Amino acid sequence: MKKIALLMSMLWVFTAQAETEYWIDARTGSEYSSGHVEGAHNIPYDEIAEKIASVTTDKNANIHLYCRSGNRSGKALKVLQEMGYTNAHNDGGISD
Repeated sequence: MKKIALLMSMLWVFTAQAETEYWIDARTGSEYSSGHVEGAHNIPYDEIAEKIASVTTDKNANIHLYCRSGNRSGKALKVLQEMGYTNAHNDGGISD
């Protein structure tokens, strides 16, 4: 019985972790429309401060940022870190 309870609580933790993972495409809307990571939210890097709350307000959420080369996602990462987001990552660029 204890093993089942442990497995159930581990499953709950893994499920909760999965729900707090977000992909942010920091490119322009037209770049996003030409192709993006499945499930990614489009927030251009220069709008990240104003729009991140529409995706998550959880400062501990696992946030993956990307753009074309990694430059804009790096700028977005800096803004998120300044806002107190502790688990955001620059995952670099995506090429056509």
